[in-house]
Amino acid sequence: MISFWRAAIFAALLPCVAMAQDVTLTSRDGALAIAGTLQGYDGEFFRIDSSYGLLTIDASGVICDGPACPDLTAPKAVIRLVGEADAGFALLPLLIAGFAKSRGLLYAVGPEGAVLTDPATHKVLAEMSFRPLLPDQARAELKAGRAELMVASAIEPDFGSKAVALDALVPIVAPDNPLPKISTIDLARVLAGEVKNWSEVGGLDMPLVLHGLTPDSDLQRALSARLGRDPAATITHADLRALADAVAKDPWSIALTGRASEGAARALPLSDSCGFPLTPSALAVKAGDYPLTLPVFLLTPRRRLPLMAREFLEFLALPTAQAAIARGGYIDRGLESQPMTADGLRLINAIQGAGEETTLSDLKRLVDLMDGADRLSLTFRFEDGTSALDAESQDSLNDLAQQIEVGSFRNKTLILAGFSDGSGAAEANLALSQDRADGILAALKQAATGMPDSAFPHVEAFGEALPMACDETAAGRRLNRRVEVWLKPSFTPSQP
Repeated sequence: MISFWRAAIFAALLPCVAMAQDVTLTSRDGALAIAGTLQGYDGEFFRIDSSYGLLTIDASGVICDGPACPDLTAPKAVIRLVGEADAGFALLPLLIAGFAKSRGLLYAVGPEGAVLTDPATHKVLAEMSFRPLLPDQARAELKAGRAELMVASAIEPDFGSKAVALDALVPIVAPDNPLPKISTIDLARVLAGEVKNWSEVGGLDMPLVLHGLTPDSDLQRALSARLGRDPAATITHADLRALADAVAKDPWSIALTGRASEGAARALPLSDSCGFPLTPSALAVKAGDYPLTLPVFLLTPRRRLPLMAREFLEFLALPTAQAAIARGGYIDRGLESQPMTADGLRLINAIQGAGEETTLSDLKRLVDLMDGADRLSLTFRFEDGTSALDAESQDSLNDLAQQIEVGSFRNKTLILAGFSDGSGAAEANLALSQDRADGILAALKQAATGMPDSAFPHVEAFGEALPMACDETAAGRRLNRRVEVWLKPSFTPSQP
């Protein structure tokens, strides 16, 4: 299916003449008439490019005259998507097919893209196409009304946005490259062009060749923002598939790509500056434990979209859509859980990273509580020395409140486990982790009003007892300042 979409893209590059014809919309009393080019009709509203600019007009109040006037009893929505090629080709065919199935519509792929048909009347209700474009070109199409949705990796101030998926950025090398792992500091040096030989990062004495995408791609722009400079790629490629293919063939090459686009290359394990392993698992990415992520958004223009496009955006939140995203190789935005015992590295980190003020009793209480518990991907993080949530944590708070309201954790015990970084005295850090967890509990009770106290989590605080990352860096300390959400079949809270 996806290969067909790639082949059909040349047809999608042609002007869409079916919807680009002159019409005149006349008020039913004949007092006002507006002429222009019809851009779309969703069964409720016309969108017309007139001498006054793009207008959205209620169809019930006007009479349409002209060759492009739609059949008002069975409007066909033309939904044109543009933007980032790799995510678009991987996700959109699966999502559109899932959307059609959820609506009971027939799905087929035609020369213009996906065709959604009413099985009872055999009338085409929607055509949905995708055209890969660089970010600047895609934004121009969206602003001009020549596209309805844009696939992007960043929110744009001029557009609305709908979060779709996440991808973990991973370093890749050829399968026969002998380097066992690389630290985040060394990787940053590689991407900045400061490393010319593999021996400088613990490898063999061979020249290092950095591959990347063209500078105007979403990925390269994201890397530029993180590095504070443009990545110094020696060889550039048009897309992630070509990038991975080239790296897989060159034993002394390296690149950064999405987890969904590794291809035949080998993902190089990543660690932080203290040696803490950074694993791009679905839970780690959703929880914010993995520092290198790239989101996928659908950007929307500041105008009314066709009804079918609005329903497609609503569909993205459903479990069916989340399953399609996972099949496409990306990380969905659904709630993830994992047994605490499945991640033995966390216990190793707790023991190895425990400061002098962390006692054996502290670790035993932590391990006893972890036994039999699952960790949820909802995680709350804070600014240095404060209890103020960041933006992503505010979304997690709303998600957890909603899950509590619908009874997702009925007959189980929720735990808010508070942690701090290691800066400062252990006693103060323990109190700070307690305050932060208490603050999350209070905010949950405000968000999920009317629920009994038994529905809300218990609070446990551990201070600096379970570091996730290196406390010697600002990024590591931010990862360590957190409140995790644990789930147990039964639990007796510890006594203060």
